Formats: sequence, structure tokens, C-alpha cells
Amino acid sequence: MAEEIKDWVVEQGLSAGDRLPGEAALMSRFGMAKGTIREAMRILEAQGLIRTRTGPGGGSFVHEVSSKRAKALLGNYFYFKNLTIADIYQLRRALEPELAATLAGKVDAKALRALAGHMESYAAPPETLEEERLHHIASLKFHSLLAEQASNPLLGFVIDFMAELLSDITVYRRLYAPPNLELWSAGRDHQHRLLAAIRDGDTDAARAVMADHMEVALSHMQGQEAERMRRFISE
Repeated sequence: MAEEIKDWVVEQGLSAGDRLPGEAALMSRFGMAKGTIREAMRILEAQGLIRTRTGPGGGSFVHEVSSKRAKALLGNYFYFKNLTIADIYQLRRALEPELAATLAGKVDAKALRALAGHMESYAAPPETLEEERLHHIASLKFHSLLAEQASNPLLGFVIDFMAELLSDITVYRRLYAPPNLELWSAGRDHQHRLLAAIRDGDTDAARAVMADHMEVALSHMQGQEAERMRRFISE
């Protein structure tokens, strides 16, 4: 029943904020009992697809699922999948160089300044393990900010999700330890060169820089993952 209601919403061209028919009208439209309609509406509300308000002007309304909620639900799905760094980078290596290529010459000056400004949060090499952790998170956030510029919403969402997933795994598994100044330096160099290529509209350079960045990051992260596993076994 919930799926039928979703299909009907699409067929009617309803959008976020539009009011759904009342319970009696839904019962009549779909030929279902009150209990079935109520359970279907509870399912849709749990999925974030409708929002119910009480009081004057209340009722059930179409609700757009936020990117944050979608990523949280998807993250819960992968929580018990025991993803490896290689699993995540298999997708990152395929998608992020193409994102960079599609953005070349198409990111406005304001967004480029925002990306460059974000890099200032890790402009100096980390001096403590806590700073290393924060740098890792901020560096991955750069990729989420870049994904926001994607003209393809699916591509942007997947890359943003992977960056956040990797950030969570990095913190949870303490893959930022021990600090690595070589990775910090290489990462900032890649990001500077990437922004320059995007600003200049150089598609090939943007793709190549991001591809190289993915390879260097993968190598380091797998090394950290292996080291963490050795420490875990020894403990």
C-alpha cells in the first residue's frame, strides 16, 4: 500500500509541501481499510517521504528526504558490512577523476574561493595526533564540497557519501595514526593543482591530478589499515 501511495504521488506530480488527501479519501481511492492506510502512512513517514502535522492546517504532506538523512540511512546499511579501504577506493578511483574532469571550467569563482578557503583549515602540518585527525576530516570534506558542484546529482551524492563514510571509518579505526607529513604535503599539492586545473578549464589535467591523488591516498590508507590490524592483533 505504501508503494501504491508513492506511485500515486508521482503520477499526480505532487512535490514537497503538497498536502495528501485525508484518511477517508485515501481509503476510498485505494479501496483499503483504515488500518491498512494508517500502517502505509506510518511506513512512509518513517522513510521520511511524508510529514504529518496536527492542529489547525494539519494533515499529511509530501516531504523531501534530505541528503543528510539519506546518507545516514545508507550508512546504517553499510555499518555491518565491514567495508575495507580498498572497497571504498574502488569506487573513488572510478568516479572522482571523472567528477573533476566534468567540473573543469564550470565552477564559478565564488565556489573556487570557498574550496581554497576550506584548505586553509589544514594549511599547516599537524603537530599533534588530534590535529592529524582533524586534518583528515577536513581534507575529506574538501571532496564533499567538490561533489556539491556536480551537475549530476547522483554522482555528487555518491561521492559525498563515500567521503563521509571514509571519514567515519578513518576516525573509528584511528587510521589517521601515526601522523604522516608526506601524505599531508602530497594531499595539499594535489588539491592546489586540482583547483588550478578546474579554474583553467583543463579537463585532462583535472582528471589526471585527481586520479593520482586517489592512488596516493589509497596506498597510504591501506598502509594505515594494515598497521592498525597489526597493532590490534598484538594487543
